[in-house]
Amino acid sequence: MEGVKRREVILRELETATKPISASRFAKEFKVSRQIVVGDVALLRAQGTEILATARGYLLEINRDRQGIVFKIVCQHTLEQTEEELTTIVSLGGEIIDVIVEHPIYGDLTAGLHIKTAKDIDKFIKSYKQSSASLLASLTSGIHLHTIRCADEESAQRIKEALAKKGILYQG
Repeated sequence: MEGVKRREVILRELETATKPISASRFAKEFKVSRQIVVGDVALLRAQGTEILATARGYLLEINRDRQGIVFKIVCQHTLEQTEEELTTIVSLGGEIIDVIVEHPIYGDLTAGLHIKTAKDIDKFIKSYKQSSASLLASLTSGIHLHTIRCADEESAQRIKEALAKKGILYQG
């Protein structure tokens, strides 16, 4: 399938998707390499299509749930506390949209997480443990920010209080 047609199909499928679609799934469907799909998505983004790349695949920005409030928190914890941090946020109704660290050369580095459920946490932790990659927070002595979405201010406060009680919310 020619590139222009492939990108049309990718866009059409993303427009109706309710959850992320992986580059590997697209690659299998089109009988091309995963890297070809990554390039196709890059071209779509360059044309102005707002496509989010999550750990589980691609999602159109317009398909994201925009209800509730969005806020940032600063956390610091050990690598062993990562799952506890994520579980605390999700169990209190939060979605972890991203993680941000400040790099001395590049400035802010942001990685989309889009973790909403315990299953998402399990996949993230399993992926981390199976890879040789480091978490971004390892670049900054564990200090990092998260962008969180939740239903209301009350939920946001519960999340902050629970993380503070566990010693995960950065106090400076």
